Amino acid sequence: MVQHILKDKPTKLFVLIAVFFVANALIAECIGTKIFSLEKLFGTKPFNFSLFGESGLALSLTCGVLLWPLEFVITDIVNEYYGPKAVRRISFIAVALILYAFLMFYMAMSVPPADFWYGTGVKDGVPDMSKAFNSIFGQGMWIIAGSITAFLVSQIVDVTVFHKIKKITGNKKIWLRATGSTLVSQIVDSFIVLFIAFKIGKGWSFQKVLAIGMVNYAYKFTVAIILTPLIYWIEHGIEKYLGPIVSMRMKNAAMGKEEEV
Repeated sequence: MVQHILKDKPTKLFVLIAVFFVANALIAECIGTKIFSLEKLFGTKPFNFSLFGESGLALSLTCGVLLWPLEFVITDIVNEYYGPKAVRRISFIAVALILYAFLMFYMAMSVPPADFWYGTGVKDGVPDMSKAFNSIFGQGMWIIAGSITAFLVSQIVDVTVFHKIKKITGNKKIWLRATGSTLVSQIVDSFIVLFIAFKIGKGWSFQKVLAIGMVNYAYKFTVAIILTPLIYWIEHGIEKYLGPIVSMRMKNAAMGKEEEV
């Protein structure tokens, strides 16, 4: 039985995709504490513009956005071949493991550090290693709650929009349902995380949440369009790996027979 499962190509593909999906989500959460300048990344000075009454805005983004667009691409691929049930399954697994990871982070932060460890980073400009460790891994509970809630809700939105478009287009125009569902779900993701983490958690004004949310969404919107060819490249690789007959059967099952997933 085990050997049969391990030799089954759709099963092996699903395991590979699920592992990458979960790992990608966990890494995005871990690196999300760093804020980077998109302008500086491309060698230009930070912008200084106003939006919805908020001035001094620039393209400053969390490093998590470097990976989150890939999550939505993966979601669309799983949706295409395995159906909504599979998307929900890997989404809940990802959330469970993210929560487990943060539990371990806080456990590591709470254990007493060795005395000699404090100054081991002095030569590298880090006078207190324990404080540095805690500042990196000790994300606030509101940020964690906002990030996980936004992730789950946006995944549900992505699945719903994807299948509504697919009912109209059938197996054609994957770019439309993949990009369309991502554009809708990303705007939900952008505002939920900011509202929970910073409106509720930090007392930000609605104008500030709206302004920064639009800046973040503009980036995600652009990346979603840029990544559209990647979806076709991945689909081509899957079709080649599974074969056209198996691929078509999986797509049909994902669309109309979710219980077979």
